[in-house]
Amino acid sequence: MTRIEDYRHDVENQWCPGCPNYGILTALQRALVALHLAPHEICLVSGIGQAAKLPHYLRANVFNGLHGRAIPAAIGIQIAHPSLKTIVTSGDGDLYGEGGNHFLHALRRNPDITLVVHNNQLYALTKGQASPTTPRGEPTRLQVQGVEVDPAQMLATAIVHGCGFVARGFAGEIDQLVSLLQRAIAYRGLSLVEVIQPCITWGHHPIDWYRQRLEPITDDHDPTDRACAVGLALRAPDKLVVGVLYEIPSRTTFGSSFRDRIGEMPLAELPDIERAILEERLARMAVNL
Repeated sequence: MTRIEDYRHDVENQWCPGCPNYGILTALQRALVALHLAPHEICLVSGIGQAAKLPHYLRANVFNGLHGRAIPAAIGIQIAHPSLKTIVTSGDGDLYGEGGNHFLHALRRNPDITLVVHNNQLYALTKGQASPTTPRGEPTRLQVQGVEVDPAQMLATAIVHGCGFVARGFAGEIDQLVSLLQRAIAYRGLSLVEVIQPCITWGHHPIDWYRQRLEPITDDHDPTDRACAVGLALRAPDKLVVGVLYEIPSRTTFGSSFRDRIGEMPLAELPDIERAILEERLARMAVNL
């Protein structure tokens, strides 16, 4: 039986005291335990940033890569070892900014991974510059007179491009966030949970400012209604709709045809290809060139 203690790590935490990232860490631990997943059954992947430090503080398989490159690394891990629950947990700058191109193409491919985006609407590690989600007019350490462009609407983008599970949570509402993360991790295919995570050091608003803008999804919302889900997503940044915005039955996942041929065995455990078969394939490629 998996326990919270199984995931606890003795690595010194580098987050600011009181950072809402602690709420995300707690919620993720509780969600994994509720799903009866042991630490060796998951792999956490991140890029660079304050949010990207989360895997350091949770005992499990971890890959901490380059800035903006968490998603392709996670896809490779999931393909190579499909029995691992592969979870990307990084910031809005890392995944929507530097990693924005990878984010868009992951929507097309539909890999069986979960994206947990810590959205504090700025770059916290480098001390408060604007990120892709910073609201227009918001002053930052670099854009001192206010950001002059509209924020990227990445949840709406994900819904339009067919991401099968799209949700938003709040780091200060841990019980709801646990539920959202459970559902996202259990979903087969690409799932996205954006977590509003106010920065208490470089941000310009107190946590209550964000709470006042939270708008829970009503019970009569149909999560299969794409147009309605997009409309809810587009209420940001004035209103932050929290809950499951969009959920549809899973479509074919990336690499599934390959897995149909070789099964679920990790690539490292597959037998070597016979030399004659390899030479024949190389010869066929040379002819096609």
